[in-house]
Amino acid sequence: MRPNFVKRDLKAGKPSVGTWLSLGSITAARFMAKSGFSWLTIDIEHSLVGIETAVHMFATIADSNCIALARVPANRHDHIKRVLDNGAQGVVVPMVNSRQEAEEAVTACLYPPRGNRSVGGSVHALNFDTDANTYYNKVDDELLIVLQCEHIQSVENADAIFSVPGIDAIFVGPNDLAASMRSKDGKAPSGQATKEAMDHILKTCKKHGVAPGVHCYSADEVLARAEEGWQFMAISSELKFMLNGAAAEVKKLGKMAHQRGEMAKY
Repeated sequence: MRPNFVKRDLKAGKPSVGTWLSLGSITAARFMAKSGFSWLTIDIEHSLVGIETAVHMFATIADSNCIALARVPANRHDHIKRVLDNGAQGVVVPMVNSRQEAEEAVTACLYPPRGNRSVGGSVHALNFDTDANTYYNKVDDELLIVLQCEHIQSVENADAIFSVPGIDAIFVGPNDLAASMRSKDGKAPSGQATKEAMDHILKTCKKHGVAPGVHCYSADEVLARAEEGWQFMAISSELKFMLNGAAAEVKKLGKMAHQRGEMAKY
């Protein structure tokens, strides 16, 4: 059975870097899987990606010896079961704000007696390069279980949440976390308040032997976060890479690009 090297790297205290896929493009997933990232997360929460497209994306990522993860739409047993039964090698579960929610997410990933995942599916074993019986017997030790800390309530309950057995990583969504920390009049949290929240997440992850993770905007930020002790880090997304690359080239065109834009109006 193909081992989940990202799970092993995180357990060993090593950093692991990937990115987000939000366009629902199987071809783009194939290229990104060959680009050198350790893992790719297919965003099924906020994107247009449906299950049939996700299945083919899982396959092309796994066949490129890259780890295929799915961010499910919500912390629900059926969402988690469906992506795992169709080939995801791990899940990212959004908005986990209590210990009970964390326990529900973990048990949905694992087969009895450790969890309550039902036995079924057909293509899941292919992405681990094994047969169905081996998959059922061994996959609990190969699935990457990542819970998102993206609300101040999760930060406040960090000790109770992060100590749940079976969690491999905690992943911070900086934008949602900041949004949840706004004042009643909508004012954004101070830099100091944000830093204190992040420091608490990092410290609590280390306390419970869980890999701390965060979404970053650039390789420079990843390197800085790694120095702080963060491990499971995403850089941007395939969409942002495309837009940033295009914007950089258009900017070099200067006035020529502006003129082309004016002509396009007519």
